[in-house]
Amino acid sequence: MNTDSSKLKTAVFGAGCFWCVEAVFDRLKGVVKIEPGYAGGTLPNPTYEQVCSGNTGHAEVCNIIYDPGVISYEELLEVFWYTHDPTTVNRQGNDVGEQYRSVIFFCDDEQEKLAKHYKKKLDDSGVFNAPIVTEILPLVKVYPAENYHQKYFDQNGNQPYCSFVIKPKVEKFEKIFHDKLK
Repeated sequence: MNTDSSKLKTAVFGAGCFWCVEAVFDRLKGVVKIEPGYAGGTLPNPTYEQVCSGNTGHAEVCNIIYDPGVISYEELLEVFWYTHDPTTVNRQGNDVGEQYRSVIFFCDDEQEKLAKHYKKKLDDSGVFNAPIVTEILPLVKVYPAENYHQKYFDQNGNQPYCSFVIKPKVEKFEKIFHDKLK
């Protein structure tokens, strides 16, 4: 893909384990780069172990660099909402703790407006059996995760968590969003 880097934008989503989020969003046309990391907490430069302790306030997130000429923020939001459970507080499946919360960190006023609009639209539609608890917060900073988290699913696909948690999620995503795949 020949992309003008001056036109790239950023979206930051937390939807449980960042390995799952990265595996899904990395397959989308228009997504140029994904950087797993930590956002929303109080400790500067946290480590994975510190975030997993539940004492830093950070969420596991993916910093998604995308080309808005190929995929829109609205399309990214659509994938975000439908590839995790936005109705559970501090939990995605067996992953429990505030680091696994559903959260959108907006980078500008337009992203905030679109995220809040989409959340209200979904809540009003009753598509989920419970209210959406996804936080929508201004992005302050994303701290990059350690290198071994980068492309985790692609490099560790036979690991049990990847086989039993991430792979089915990716397969479901690929069926629903097949027209948006790279």
